[in-house]
Amino acid sequence: MGITAMIPDMTIGQLAHEAESRWGEIWDENAARMLVLLICPRKERKLLELHGDMVEHGQPVITVFHRPRQEAALLEQQGFNPRDASFQFVNLASPDMGPWMQHLISNEKWMRSSIEIVSVPFTMDIPSQRPFETERILCFRHPSLPALEQYHLPFPPSSIPGKCFVSLPRRQAAEFARQQAEVLGVGRLEKKMKITEVPASEMPVAAPTIVADASSNMDDMMNDFSTNMLDGMTNENQSDEPSQVALPVQSNESQKDVATPEHTIVPLPPGAVSTVQTHQPAPAVLPDSPTGVASNNVPIPEPKPEPEPEMSNVEREFRALVTGLLADGVAPSDMMDDPRWEDLNERASAEGFETWPVFLQLAAM
Repeated sequence: MGITAMIPDMTIGQLAHEAESRWGEIWDENAARMLVLLICPRKERKLLELHGDMVEHGQPVITVFHRPRQEAALLEQQGFNPRDASFQFVNLASPDMGPWMQHLISNEKWMRSSIEIVSVPFTMDIPSQRPFETERILCFRHPSLPALEQYHLPFPPSSIPGKCFVSLPRRQAAEFARQQAEVLGVGRLEKKMKITEVPASEMPVAAPTIVADASSNMDDMMNDFSTNMLDGMTNENQSDEPSQVALPVQSNESQKDVATPEHTIVPLPPGAVSTVQTHQPAPAVLPDSPTGVASNNVPIPEPKPEPEPEMSNVEREFRALVTGLLADGVAPSDMMDDPRWEDLNERASAEGFETWPVFLQLAAM
């Protein structure tokens, strides 16, 4: 299975250009890639966004949705209602085409055809319009939607700005797809070496090692462990012994004034406990010790819980809608047919609020 991530304010062309630095050897620049167009009912757009999480693929798959605006009139001239569908451009490796479309074709009976991607006429005067050559690509559509002959864009498909959804494969799947592509002859999918190659004549040859049986290996390990532990304990005891340090030489007069017998008792100040102190340090007293000795530990203040972010109006309405539909016994798969669903999703998308994670959370409760 893949792992899907959303990258905002990006295009397919930009991600393909930065793929080497973003994903390393997961991305193979020599892989044969292709562009296809998927047309699904608008209420199923979320399923297409996360489609890569349910598909085994060998190379990263980059997708972006395009919403017709001024060019929607050109779709209506072909008898197609643009508000009924979502249009997703998919850039993927050729060997991944079968796994990516298998479920949609086999289980949901999606239809396959070809479609022309055409530049919008200059008479429409669309901002940032850029002409490009017409190209014919594969198109897969849901059976409930009519066929299209042409799809107009103000700029090339690789330059559509917006939210790009990138599905990254697991390394095992990437290696499998690389080997499969070599067998099928689809592109040259050679694994790139990041390390400088060393001639075989200069490579060092390791000396052969003799593997003993498990019991002798275990005995040797235990002997080494015991020896090392004894050596460490001996070194540790030796380090604990006090070392004698030579005192600076003083004059006879200063020695008479300063010199004190080794066991001379020094008088203590009034109020002090008159007990002979030993050279051993006193044991540490824990804060909760029953001896009653007071400790100087400073109490650590408990962290205050951070206030939860306030919900926006759109999130409140969306939660109220899903909760109300669940209370009325509506199945989660049928909630997208509610007329309020599309309006709330469009408003949430404009404010940057992701409705899908909240929907999954509420539906699972």
